[in-house]
Amino acid sequence: MNAFNTLCSVGFLARLSYALARNPVLPLFALYLGAGPEAIGFAVGISTVTGIFFKLPSGALSDIIGRRRTLLMGLVVFAIMPFTYLVIKDYSWLIVIRFLHGLATAIYGPVAMAVVADIAGVRKGEWLSWFSSVTIIGTLLGAPLGGFLLHHLSTAGGPALGEFHLVFLVSGLAGVMALLLGLAALRGQETAAPQPGAFRERLGKFVSGIKEVMSDKRVVITSNMEGLQNLTVGALEAFLPVYAVKVAGLNEFQAGLLWGAQIVVTILSKPVMGRISDRWGRKPIIVLGMALCAGAFAAIPLLRSFYLLLITALFFGLGEAFVTSSSAALVADICQEKHFGAAMGAFGTIFDVGHASGPILAGLLIARFDYFYSFLIMGAILIAAIPVFVLGVKEGRGGGH
Repeated sequence: MNAFNTLCSVGFLARLSYALARNPVLPLFALYLGAGPEAIGFAVGISTVTGIFFKLPSGALSDIIGRRRTLLMGLVVFAIMPFTYLVIKDYSWLIVIRFLHGLATAIYGPVAMAVVADIAGVRKGEWLSWFSSVTIIGTLLGAPLGGFLLHHLSTAGGPALGEFHLVFLVSGLAGVMALLLGLAALRGQETAAPQPGAFRERLGKFVSGIKEVMSDKRVVITSNMEGLQNLTVGALEAFLPVYAVKVAGLNEFQAGLLWGAQIVVTILSKPVMGRISDRWGRKPIIVLGMALCAGAFAAIPLLRSFYLLLITALFFGLGEAFVTSSSAALVADICQEKHFGAAMGAFGTIFDVGHASGPILAGLLIARFDYFYSFLIMGAILIAAIPVFVLGVKEGRGGGH
């Protein structure tokens, strides 16, 4: 449990740092720099594009060189990148820095999940859910905290450059704390030792692990369910703050609270749903979660009231908890003890394809149509994925054990 508690503490600080620089601060900062809907969506999604390229190699690399070294590489990025936002003068530099900042979660995320899978045994669903819930608390605090700082330091004309810089400084301090805690707590700790052998042998194992995981259609389909669910998560990250402030007439703090409330429900629900999926199976929970997310997401453009939007965000958070509590655990069940790092990397890569595509697709749709039709189309995509998953992935009773 000591290794697990350490991962949760480090993950909390890292996610707090990342959330402070992301939502609702990032889309509003892009808006401040003069970005339109398509550009805002691209700015929010570009950091997740990084994960598409680096999560699978990072997870597989941890199978070869060890988890500790790879985790610390990610924590270094968490600590350094927030301070680079202080030099941004125009939108193009924001895109470059966001892409590089995405290396933090691309490296740290799948490796941390692989460590939990290493130590969890038959309690993968429960422990992965607890880990995710505890670390998401950082995101929970980061979103409303960033909105609070912007709202209460802003003038009547909205946030100025100095207010944005203050939020980025706080983000950097949290990232430095995560790195320092990781350096102290992970010294000498290793859950998966580096594999012996010459460079060519290690490279062969690295490539074979990736190929074996990606050739399993059950891994790909299950990962796609969370990836598609994260299509809507990414869209909400980019456009819920803009919709709340510019269309519904809410303030920046309320926009942050909407996102925070959704995360609260996810945090509270995931461990319970993870335990249930360990005992009774993953698939029904994933299917129900996709349906809840689709319905709540499509309903958002119909609402203007803060309280109705809050209720809808709560339902979306519940659906997200259902999907995320079981999808990673199902992937781990499929792979059993083999190539956990590569499996979590593949899962994270597909996750990030959805997460990155969400704000970009939403921006393109909103520019062409409006919020209602754009959100309706994306919600329908989630519903269409359900029969593919039901028919394409088989599991045994008790999550496949």
